[in-house]
Amino acid sequence: MQALAKARYVRVTPRKVNQILDLVRGANVESALVTLGFSKKHVAKQIEKTVRSAVANAIQEDSKLDVEDLYIKEALVGPGPIMKRWLPRAQGRATPILKRSCHITIILGAKEHKKKAGRARPAAHAKAATGAGAHGKTSKASVSAKPAKSDAAPRPRTKAPAKRMRKATKRGG
Repeated sequence: MQALAKARYVRVTPRKVNQILDLVRGANVESALVTLGFSKKHVAKQIEKTVRSAVANAIQEDSKLDVEDLYIKEALVGPGPIMKRWLPRAQGRATPILKRSCHITIILGAKEHKKKAGRARPAAHAKAATGAGAHGKTSKASVSAKPAKSDAAPRPRTKAPAKRMRKATKRGG
């Protein structure tokens, strides 16, 4: 099950939006909304609004869906149209200003509850199988005495650059 919501023509640069989306990618919806609510960035409110819209779309699609099972599967940002403006500068010059916008896409997924097929091995048995003892130390049999030498020729040493002699010059006089 997937639910999708898009916010288009958001007047913030995609780089700034991506900083906030990195905080919530893969997170549970509830924790993502809390994170976005406490964020100081202005665009966090717009992203929070988009996440809430995606949750509403998911519930509308499947009314039996539990909101606690939803997580942010994908959070994408793409460039939108760029408004080009000009700023007058000294000596009759003009500097271009690019006012960027972006499109934010939030895709939610539902976590599926998996039943346990069998019992997992305890940690002590897993270490014993890998050759580690109870304290995490490896046995002497598993460690070789010395590593094998490589057949590559040794690298030639280079001489350090000679110190340059500075000429003593007399000043004055």
